[in-house]
Amino acid sequence: MVSFDFDLLKQLCEVHAPSGNEAKMTSFILDYVENNKDSWVSQPEIIYGDEFQDCVILRFGEPRTAIFAHIDSIGYTVRYENQLVPIGGPSGESGSVLIGEDSLGPIECELQVTEKNQLFYKFGRAIDTGTDLTYKCHFREDDDAVMSCYLDNRLGVFNALQVAKTLKDGVIVFSCWEEHGGGSVPYLAKYIYEKWKVRQALISDITWITDGVHPGKGVVISMRDKNIPRKSFIDKVIGLAKKSHIDFQVEVEGNGSSDGRELQLSPYPFDWCFIGAGEDNVHTPNETVNKRDISSMISLYSFLMKQL
Repeated sequence: MVSFDFDLLKQLCEVHAPSGNEAKMTSFILDYVENNKDSWVSQPEIIYGDEFQDCVILRFGEPRTAIFAHIDSIGYTVRYENQLVPIGGPSGESGSVLIGEDSLGPIECELQVTEKNQLFYKFGRAIDTGTDLTYKCHFREDDDAVMSCYLDNRLGVFNALQVAKTLKDGVIVFSCWEEHGGGSVPYLAKYIYEKWKVRQALISDITWITDGVHPGKGVVISMRDKNIPRKSFIDKVIGLAKKSHIDFQVEVEGNGSSDGRELQLSPYPFDWCFIGAGEDNVHTPNETVNKRDISSMISLYSFLMKQL
């Protein structure tokens, strides 16, 4: 197992960037790339700006395959009185600590969930309507695993930035809004297809520990979720994974979705495959991922981006 310094992952998890308010994560990624790219094998073209909203594209060499990693997280929006509306599908329990900032300053409050699953905050004053709140980060690691809020999908971003170090040919796409229905992938897909004819993609995201997915057994290649990618491409990816001798598992699910859904619904002929580590305690402040699965995720992505 390759060991990694998880300080970068911790920093990513601490960035406040719920769906619709990803600007701080965009700035973090741009600063990280600018400060580290000189040590990478290949220097990327960095593409961002108003026409890409808060998304970022890194183009390396002559790309054939894209990595998509969404940079947003789940969270909560303040409604009226002390009511909250979910962003995406958070699963926090009463007592979870939420943070944010409004016109009166920083906020650290407590989530309250009723028996009817109604959401409220407990704080010493009213919070401005429309303020978004996220879990307060408490990043932990031991010999076997890391635990934090927002490993989904800061771990997918971490994976992409690790792969970037040795990537010679490829595209890395940092997308927005995935946790709350998507919306950025169609124009990102249009750009990379029309610009470089890239039409195959790997989805760098996090899946679930289930009865068929076990921690420490390797990264997960998803054969399907709510959506069904083209089987010939999935078979090709699995065939290459077997040749790599990197630990991996396969999953078949009937629920869940990702940026792959938007690629499949786009007017462009994209093949895609979701590949990600499995996690426990999904969408809570205590998401947990095995370190062996993180290592195999990064290794398999680095291998596949050379082969596909």
